[in-house]
Amino acid sequence: MKESEIIAKLRREIKRLRSIIATTSPDLHILLKTRGLLIYKSQPDQDLLLPDTPHIDSFYRKLLHYSFRIFLRDVIKHQQQFSVSQVTRYTSPAKAEEYIDFLTDVGLLEKKGSDNFRLIRKPIRSFGSTLEWLLAEIFKRELGVEAVWGVKFRGQGVGGDYDILAKINCSLLYMEIKSSPPKQMLPKHIAAFLDRIGDLHPHISIFFMDTELRMKDKIVPMFQEELARRNDHPPQISRVENELFAVGSNLFIMNAAGTIRGNIERILMEYFNPDRH
Repeated sequence: MKESEIIAKLRREIKRLRSIIATTSPDLHILLKTRGLLIYKSQPDQDLLLPDTPHIDSFYRKLLHYSFRIFLRDVIKHQQQFSVSQVTRYTSPAKAEEYIDFLTDVGLLEKKGSDNFRLIRKPIRSFGSTLEWLLAEIFKRELGVEAVWGVKFRGQGVGGDYDILAKINCSLLYMEIKSSPPKQMLPKHIAAFLDRIGDLHPHISIFFMDTELRMKDKIVPMFQEELARRNDHPPQISRVENELFAVGSNLFIMNAAGTIRGNIERILMEYFNPDRH
């Protein structure tokens, strides 16, 4: 049996075992309830760019490709009207035309004139909600776990949206998702993320940036500065591999290099490694 076949078989078995755990352990809402938290809003339709149900699976598979996601950001930016040349900053003209044909086929684009196109479902203010939807689907489809996105809570002390909440092996996972490039990140964004961790007390937290740029250059130093501001003895930040970093024992930083699924799986392996704790 080839190595790739062995890995695929192991992934299926892990997914099967997680489904068994899910049916015999408290669900996500119970994990939140034990923290005194009640979801009152989640998974908003506003700004969610999805095709009709028959095309959801093919759209999901396209979104797994980083090149399609950055192309889609340009489409959203020029949603009123654009030509092929306006959406080729990070994509070749041939690939852009392929993506335009796909979006037209699934009913998200329409032609305007001879050479221009426009988004049918608009206005879409940003790619953020669609990216959150994608991550929740990865957790559910690929990892076999319960997940919800765009969560707001009732109650004092818990502010802002929680981008992804998931239940993995009876543990509560919180993921913050950033669709903007690192150059747009500010210290207040890191501070707000850490504040939400303090309110929620998840077992594991992940800070995800949808970029293939290095986390070590700007994002890791920003975490170091904010953690030093909050703690006399801040947790150490160590590289797990490539651009995946561990902050202490239960907080992780990741980007989109490789595959999102692969990066999440590597983080979960690190977190659940019994020799780490």
